[in-house]
Amino acid sequence: MQEDKNRKKIVKKLLHKYRLVILNEDTFEEKASFKLNRLNVFVFSMLSALFLIGITTVIIAFTPLREYIPGYSSTQLKQQATELAYKTDSIQRVLHLNEQYLASIKQVLTGDLDIEQINRDSIPDVNRTEQENIDLSPSTKDSLLRERVAQEDKYNIFEPSSNLITSVLFPPVNGSISESYSLKDKHYAVDVIVAENTPVKATADGTVIFAEWTAQTGFVIIIEHPNNLISVYKHNSKLIKEQGDLVKAGEVIASAGSTGELSTGSHLHFELWSNGYPINPTNFIDFD
Repeated sequence: MQEDKNRKKIVKKLLHKYRLVILNEDTFEEKASFKLNRLNVFVFSMLSALFLIGITTVIIAFTPLREYIPGYSSTQLKQQATELAYKTDSIQRVLHLNEQYLASIKQVLTGDLDIEQINRDSIPDVNRTEQENIDLSPSTKDSLLRERVAQEDKYNIFEPSSNLITSVLFPPVNGSISESYSLKDKHYAVDVIVAENTPVKATADGTVIFAEWTAQTGFVIIIEHPNNLISVYKHNSKLIKEQGDLVKAGEVIASAGSTGELSTGSHLHFELWSNGYPINPTNFIDFD
């Protein structure tokens, strides 16, 4: 009974009518009046709140005004961000591959890795395989012609018949050769005996692409010259030039020495590489 009385009392309060009157403050003239009850006010308030929520949702979801709300971005910006992310990932992959390639080249040039390990068709192996059963004994006329051409082109790195400009190479040091260039022994260089701290000079104009210490060959400096020519200088006591420096032919780049595990005395280990293959330096340079 008590619960029924309370329920009826609540319903009566909700349905109890009130009159809302709007008066002129100066004359107290009644301008308008409304008959209301608490239930009407509650329903009207809820409907108004739902309407406002619906309108706000529509504006945020389907109009460009949402871009002005913190936390939202335009579709165009999202698309651009996605494209930039893909491009960044691609660039990182290319850089990683280039770094691996350059690291392999440095290992070969500094003697830490044999050329056969990255190039199965290296010149020494190909020559030994293809020429093993071939008679290459020159005739008398051929020998005379070869000797004449060798004398004419001894100091030229490029053949006169080519369209490239001929270039004379500067001797990095002068001295006696203790170990000559040999494809058979995989000694792709000449070892020139010199006194310690003898100035080592650049054999041609170029750019220093490597100038660091290695455990086996000590202080090493590598110069890249025009026309895909590279010169390598090993076992130096100290380096004068750094990576990225531009050098001229005959310019001092290091001091000779006997650094590194593979050195047995003061000398210069000098290599020449053309288009990625070793060549005999004595064909182009007189070290005497």
